[in-house]
Amino acid sequence: MQYWLFKSEPSTWSWDNQQAKGEIGEEWDGVRNYQARNFMRQMQIGDRGFFYHSQTEKAVVGIVEVIALAHPDSTTDDERWECVDIKAICSVENPVTLEMIKDDPRLTEMVLVRNSRLSVQPVTESEWQIVCEMAGISA
Repeated sequence: MQYWLFKSEPSTWSWDNQQAKGEIGEEWDGVRNYQARNFMRQMQIGDRGFFYHSQTEKAVVGIVEVIALAHPDSTTDDERWECVDIKAICSVENPVTLEMIKDDPRLTEMVLVRNSRLSVQPVTESEWQIVCEMAGISA
């Protein structure tokens, strides 16, 4: 299993929106960055990810699961852009802020710390375990 982080502005697509989609999930569409698209191409069904609210909150607020492999993004006719589908698994007990992540010396190499603008990014297994621990959930 691989681990990921999906960033969204709550005013565009929030954790509440994601949860409301239930088991059918939702396309993680609208990504227009080649690196982020390429990460989605690497995803497998069952991979887990952090759902991260960007902008003002800047925090991991939930856990999602990849439920469909990379496919054409339905929001564009441009065949360069693809997306995966994800579904909500659970909310985190304690949101983990970017500040908390940056303050933890074990997470200095996390992509979120080094490239906080990337909308889809990998998370190592050890980073996953640490952030889950900080969030008050079992990984």
